[in-house]
Amino acid sequence: MSETHALTEYHDDSGLYEIRLKGHLNDRWAGWFEGLSITLEEDGDTLLTGPVVDQAALHGLLKRVRDLGMPLVSVRPVEPGPPTTLGTGQADASEVKSQVGVDGLSTPKPITTRR
Repeated sequence: MSETHALTEYHDDSGLYEIRLKGHLNDRWAGWFEGLSITLEEDGDTLLTGPVVDQAALHGLLKRVRDLGMPLVSVRPVEPGPPTTLGTGQADASEVKSQVGVDGLSTPKPITTRR
């Protein structure tokens, strides 16, 4: 017979994630990843970074990546850093989480190029 084990504690899967794609994402696809910061790297990769409320939302993002046909390089949780100085344009984790919408994504951010 098989044994059944009950979960003894709740595991919170929400947090910040970084999804790395091979190739540069065209501007016209930015709406698909609304709420994520899109960074075009010098090495030709694209970074999608932002809050994801749970595993279902993360899988939804990964399905969109699959539908684009761009190779997925990596997916990793990102530890929130310390709060930044007011006025720098960077939010700390508490500010990011407060902007999360019903679809698990935050408000849109512009595409940036990292050099």
